[in-house]
Amino acid sequence: MASMMQPQIILLKEGTDTSQGRAQVVSNINACTAVADTVRTTLGPRGMDKLIHDDKGGVTISNDGATIMRLLDIVHPAAKILVDIAKSQDSEVGDGTTTVVLLAAEFLKEAKPYVEDGVHPHSLIRSYRTAGNMAIQRVKELAVSIEGKSLEEKKSLLAKCAATTLSSKLIGGEKEFFACMVVDAVLAIGNDDRLNLIGIKKVPGGTMRDSFLVNGVAFKKTFSYAGFEQQPKKFLNPKILLLNIELELKSEKENAEIRLSDPLQYQSIVDAEWNIIYDKLDKCVKSGAKIVLSRLAIGDLATQYFADRDIFCAGRVAEEDLQRVAAATGGTVQTSVNNVIDEVLGSCEVFEEKQVGNERFNIFSGCPSGQTATIVLRGGADQFIEEAERSLHDAIMIVRRALKNSTVVPGGGAIDMEISKYLRQHARTIAGKSQFFVNSFAKALEVIPRQLCDNAGFDATDVLNKLRQKHASGEGANYGVDINTGGIADSFANFVWEPAVVKINAINAATEASCLILSVDETVKNPKSESAQGEAAAGAMAGRGGGAMRGRGGRGMRRR
Repeated sequence: MASMMQPQIILLKEGTDTSQGRAQVVSNINACTAVADTVRTTLGPRGMDKLIHDDKGGVTISNDGATIMRLLDIVHPAAKILVDIAKSQDSEVGDGTTTVVLLAAEFLKEAKPYVEDGVHPHSLIRSYRTAGNMAIQRVKELAVSIEGKSLEEKKSLLAKCAATTLSSKLIGGEKEFFACMVVDAVLAIGNDDRLNLIGIKKVPGGTMRDSFLVNGVAFKKTFSYAGFEQQPKKFLNPKILLLNIELELKSEKENAEIRLSDPLQYQSIVDAEWNIIYDKLDKCVKSGAKIVLSRLAIGDLATQYFADRDIFCAGRVAEEDLQRVAAATGGTVQTSVNNVIDEVLGSCEVFEEKQVGNERFNIFSGCPSGQTATIVLRGGADQFIEEAERSLHDAIMIVRRALKNSTVVPGGGAIDMEISKYLRQHARTIAGKSQFFVNSFAKALEVIPRQLCDNAGFDATDVLNKLRQKHASGEGANYGVDINTGGIADSFANFVWEPAVVKINAINAATEASCLILSVDETVKNPKSESAQGEAAAGAMAGRGGGAMRGRGGRGMRRR
């Protein structure tokens, strides 16, 4: 009786929400499945797009897994892990973001009945990790290398990888056109890893086919001063001077204080200011440069001065564009016009100012170091061009990865079915419970071909049975879903390829995420102490006739 009278020991702050045990694991699995259901329909060439409307009134139309996951603003702590793996897949590989979310959710879905039946999550985690390692090993074995091929062959192989990526995007109808553009852009930057060397400029209007690639740098005409129209708009083999200084007649009153004893001396100060700017402009002209670009303003006086001497100038050029011009033309950005030698000047074969839609573009092509490229995107609606840019980003990342890790695997769910078959066979050799768990992992991998069929409106059961039969025969390792006919086809022969690194990364990240979620059996949610105290204080004041408090902003006490 005495033991029943003992007070309850409270460890956590009042209002703390805790939930633990098997029910918590199942709850986390359900949350992750709900998130995956959101992006499920975006997979593959027949995937649907999502329209996301944010609180600021912005509208995004996309079927890129990472973009959707980022914009969904998920609050469930376990489901946030899926957002993180989608982001990591996007930054590491660039494509396969929907795949990685679907795989992680499917691994969890397959584990759910075992958890409900009382299997310890660590037994599942151990088997999943083993199966994940075996799956990755199998992908490496099945991958085909494109090393040692000639440049032309390599270009066509890379274009096929880019086309596979683009086929599931909004611009999939023009995938061949954009795939060649992406490959040329990636090859243009050579071995340099900096993605910002490939510029993507968006110009509304025209059709997608009006998009073009500049083997060099293109940027919008900057703010221009009087005299700009008198400058030449085309040069052949010009020298280019890049500056980070203002060429403007500035009042020096902020910088100096001068006391005059004679009013006549004032004119000499005014003349000195003019002499300083003219001296700078003379040095620019003497350098032999025909194009002067500056990150800061080039004012009226300088613009007219250059126009009279047949020199083109542009001020307020964006930092990113100026750096890309420097990389392409071999020039160096100067912070002074004193002692400008030939080595710091850049050059290109052709410079011209060209009208693109409503905008005028300054285009530098035939650059000597060729370390940069610019894609100018055209299209109707702004949202459409934004999505086209995201699609091209994925394709660029894929081509870069395929160049670095030059192995490819068949797409269309072929590689997933082959790994699934391999793991099922291996499961039969295992004694004990883990046979079930490895089998479940193998079954979960089939979610990719199944979802491809569902999204295209085909009978998934029928197609998967055909695929299982083909892969079991031992000759169909490259067979995947044929999106055009609704049957099965040799993905490799149909050039539906993706870099092996996409699949390896996806399986790795999905396995890690599912193991992490399975290992969580308790969630503790602390109340916001500030808001709890704030509300309590406001309540106490109101109870003691705290009307006076309102005059001093008492209603603002409550924080959310």
